[in-house]
Amino acid sequence: MIYRIRIILDVKEDVLRDIEIEATATLEDLHNAITQSFGFLGNEMASFYKSDDAWQQGEELALESMEEGFNMREEPLNKIFSSSQHHLIYVYDFLNLWTFFVELKEVGDILSTISYPNLIHSKGDVPEEAPEKMFESDKEKDSKNDENEEDIGSEDYNDNDIY
Repeated sequence: MIYRIRIILDVKEDVLRDIEIEATATLEDLHNAITQSFGFLGNEMASFYKSDDAWQQGEELALESMEEGFNMREEPLNKIFSSSQHHLIYVYDFLNLWTFFVELKEVGDILSTISYPNLIHSKGDVPEEAPEKMFESDKEKDSKNDENEEDIGSEDYNDNDIY
């Protein structure tokens, strides 16, 4: 069997790739297919996370782990994807946080004339830099800062208040 998977880069413009990959391929194979199809070198740390239909990040499926012997690199995709699990989040390059939504769209038969993984559709160009991520704690800080800025009027400012 093969899996037809859509990978969407988390940016404003539509940037996506559809690939076919064997169900027995590993998470490392999927990682390599994603990095190649988006034009990355594949030499940065990366990890997958289970996700639900609302794209809430769940359990990490680490390609490399600090815990000895615990990594998911060799885990076959047919043990990851199931009837209730078709979404993953993929994060590439932990310094820049390139984030991708990975969705199993369809299951099909292997064709002997095709080499897998197989890029079947490409849309959009990858930006030169990863988009900035705003985390929930940052959003809360920004809203508190906005509230505080509204409370401070120019009449409340006094040069003598600076120490």
